[in-house]
Amino acid sequence: MTIKEVSDYLKLAEKTAYRLAAEGKIPGFKVGASWRFRKSEIDRWIIAQEQGRA
Repeated sequence: MTIKEVSDYLKLAEKTAYRLAAEGKIPGFKVGASWRFRKSEIDRWIIAQEQGRA
């Protein structure tokens, strides 16, 4: 997923998604200068966030 796709998926501003990725708060990796995200990793991260609040 691109930064736009992940921001749409998480209902975040692109700038916020970029900041979270750069800070290592959401799982992603860079390909050249562009961020990429695996949907499966994002889904696992969402589950971990939900469990942390319970």
